[in-house]
Amino acid sequence: MCAYRNHLKSIDDLVTTYEATRAGFVALALEKNRRATPYVAEARALQEAAGEAENAADLLKVKGIEMGLLTAAGLSDKSLAHLMPEDKIEAINGLIKNFLEPAGANFVEELVFRFLLTRGDTLGGSMRNVGGALAQRKLTRAILSTLTIAGNKYHWQHSKTKKWIAMTNNDSEIELSLRGISWESEIGNRTLIYNLTVPLVRSNVDLCLFNLAPSELVANKSSAIEPSVVAPYVIALGELKGGIDPAGADEHWKTAQAALNRIREAFAKVEHSPFTFFVGSAIAKRMAGEIWNQLENGTLSNAANLNQENQVASISRWLCKL
Repeated sequence: MCAYRNHLKSIDDLVTTYEATRAGFVALALEKNRRATPYVAEARALQEAAGEAENAADLLKVKGIEMGLLTAAGLSDKSLAHLMPEDKIEAINGLIKNFLEPAGANFVEELVFRFLLTRGDTLGGSMRNVGGALAQRKLTRAILSTLTIAGNKYHWQHSKTKKWIAMTNNDSEIELSLRGISWESEIGNRTLIYNLTVPLVRSNVDLCLFNLAPSELVANKSSAIEPSVVAPYVIALGELKGGIDPAGADEHWKTAQAALNRIREAFAKVEHSPFTFFVGSAIAKRMAGEIWNQLENGTLSNAANLNQENQVASISRWLCKL
């Protein structure tokens, strides 16, 4: 029996329900609040420190609030790297003269409002791909759980340090900073990496499963000169789309389908055919039909709706058994 048949009986099983859409939007709202918490704390600290100044001009004399003043002036963290010291002073003076002094006795309140305005923009930018981040966390937790109950020990790669860390008895929330998972199956070494540029495809792939240990995968980076060398080690490649908004469902599928087609065409040239799969949060009726047809004719190896726990668990077991 085809692997997808373990959790999909018909096209309808792929379609995202209204309840799942609602739950997805609530999850996004909660994540937005979680990410906003540090900014609110920073605003409170700025308010407390700025309270030492008797008037707006005195803010220049308060030590330890320069970054807060620059943020209130509308400068992002990225922009500061391109500014000279005199540019920063000019920005702060402009903030005080044009906005804080006109506020009179309410200059501290005005300062905090403008600080939060810039931080809100920063938060908005970080939220653009939050659906993808939440999707990765959910699938990751399912894979880790599958490995754990099977008695398979794993290592995981930290997204920032790129170091591989051994499994412990308390791995709660490691999915927040995880980039890859490695384990040893009965067949051999397996390494799953998120968001990796595959040399043969020459573009980023959401999920890549290799029959290599992490050390071997690093060693094979030199094969970028001859991408076909990597091909035999690729077991499966997949697209993960976590956006929950129904309005963007078709666009997500088109993007994923184009990526999967590039993968198939690239590997066909070196006579290798890795498994391909799709996992999505927002799946509309029409695209569910297209996904189902590709599953039935063998174009797509597996697929799952991220909102259905049984489907996520099933595709995770499939990945861990490959």
